[in-house]
Amino acid sequence: NKKDLRQDEMTKRELMKMKQELVRSEYGRNMADRIGAVGYLECSARTKEGVREVFEFATRAALMRKRKRKGGCLII
Repeated sequence: NKKDLRQDEMTKRELMKMKQELVRSEYGRNMADRIGAVGYLECSARTKEGVREVFEFATRAALMRKRKRKGGCLII
């Protein structure tokens, strides 16, 4: 979320004052790989860029996920 802030100079200046920076896409993708995420997408709620894609991807990922068996009894 907040992908639009990458283009906002005021946000960049404010972060620099606090010795911080925006998370880069590359860092996000690397972290997603590290934690075993199904994917990595970016969006902006303000401009609505990529929002639909995020929800479509999440829906597909949830439907494709294998169901895990919860406890219970097994009789052979």
